[in-house]
Amino acid sequence: MKHVTTIALMLNVAIGSVYAQQTPVHMTFSGTAAASPIDLRQPNTSTGEEDLAGNGTVGPFTFRVVKASAVSPQASNTCSGLYFPTVAGAGIFRFQDGSLLNATLTEGGDCIDLVHMEAHCTWIFKINGGTGRFQNASGALTLTETARPVLADGLNNPVFFSETGEFTGTISGVATGEGSQDVR
Repeated sequence: MKHVTTIALMLNVAIGSVYAQQTPVHMTFSGTAAASPIDLRQPNTSTGEEDLAGNGTVGPFTFRVVKASAVSPQASNTCSGLYFPTVAGAGIFRFQDGSLLNATLTEGGDCIDLVHMEAHCTWIFKINGGTGRFQNASGALTLTETARPVLADGLNNPVFFSETGEFTGTISGVATGEGSQDVR
């Protein structure tokens, strides 16, 4: 009986350690952005969305984010161009093994560089669990990206963008050994 108890305890510790580890994350991506048909109904904002795909520490993924950004630029100590804060949003990562990872946008914004006609965006996401190997996930990821206009409307306003960038941060509670890959 003593051996059965010891083995059960060892299994509990081993399973618990699989989920307790913090995983440093680095994922690169590319994709597109445009206005969204979803309206988040946040005052004085416009809703946009991005469809991204990439690869990294936790494997190949797609990511769709819907966000509300201020329609008027705000003052910023870190942006030398026009700064548009993001006031609400969320995204879902989908991984090759079918697992989903939910993320809520907690802060960030877009710095528009009118000289080079591109935006530098930084957003912070809180991880809120998911499905499959991310069912118990938590942590935070920071997105940094560069957006460039690809198409303008009839008034010469940019409406469709290319996106490239990366996610960095830490995720805890990820079941290991189920499709994770270390890709650079």
